Amino acid sequence: MHLPFCAHRCGYCDFVTATGREEQHAAYVDALLRELHEEHRGDPVDTIFLGGGTPTFTALPELLRLLAALPPARELTVEANPETVTPELARALRAAGVTRVSLGAQTFQAHLLATLERQATPDDVRAAFGHLRRAGFDNLSLDLIYGIPGQTPADLADDLAQALALEPEHISAYELEAKPGTRFTIAHGAELERQAEAMEDYFERVVETLTAAGYRWYETANFCRGDRRSEHNLGYWLGHDYLGIGVGAVSTVAGVRRRNTPKLAHYLAGRYDRELEPLDDETRARERVMLGLRLDEPLPLAGLRHALDPAGLARVEKLGLAEHDDDSLALTARGRFLGGAVTAELLA
Repeated sequence: MHLPFCAHRCGYCDFVTATGREEQHAAYVDALLRELHEEHRGDPVDTIFLGGGTPTFTALPELLRLLAALPPARELTVEANPETVTPELARALRAAGVTRVSLGAQTFQAHLLATLERQATPDDVRAAFGHLRRAGFDNLSLDLIYGIPGQTPADLADDLAQALALEPEHISAYELEAKPGTRFTIAHGAELERQAEAMEDYFERVVETLTAAGYRWYETANFCRGDRRSEHNLGYWLGHDYLGIGVGAVSTVAGVRRRNTPKLAHYLAGRYDRELEPLDDETRARERVMLGLRLDEPLPLAGLRHALDPAGLARVEKLGLAEHDDDSLALTARGRFLGGAVTAELLA
């Protein structure tokens, strides 16, 4: 479920967002509930994820009104920016039935937060985490970004150390992706090119540090303590159907992918202007392979063998990048570090 409002649009962001617009928050929640009631009967669901934008920038009464109207879910996650998390907000989310909060820390380095145009300070990150813990949350995730212009290996090591000191149940560590032509790439293009050469090394440092601290590297960019995986995102990687609600939201249901209009005014007026993309069996099989190989569990091959290139499979096995038997396929540890390239080699 997409809540697009933010206090500020960061230069590297390419999500559907709207800055400010406090006067439209109530109308937007009305529109979300209208679409939800059109698309879902209210039966219990496995997971719900409120993403953004900055969901916790949405006016608190409207956010709580939305939460109260959602169907029952085993896992209910809300994304939050650290500077928006107050003791009142943390308590209200917990009382509203939120079971998991994903906190967008990105980095603990003040100069890198400024580069990313983030509003939070490192102290805000730590304070937000404390507010959420005191409110009773026992399932918290931290988002980190590496490859930021100006970032050094020492900065990354410190980010990981400070994240681990907070003992979150889950950490997502993403390579910075800045879209060509944005003001961010224009301002930092040369440094982004330099950082690109260090990405593989940074990735290996992230995995080594977090796994040494006892975190499970369960997906290419995601780590958890015990089995505190993101059940919502796991559904994507396992190829389950999902329903997206909101402006710009994407759904995949019954073999059709659809995308709502990215225009806020149209969405508020009930005009979804959906783009529809029927997914044939070949496309679904290829996606299942690409997403499933991101996980640390073997990919069942039933119904998927036609999507694989036998010669490519033989090559990556010979190189020690993948292993397979009659029933399943898995990347080796080294294969996971080279994930995208290995998967491309495997696909027919």
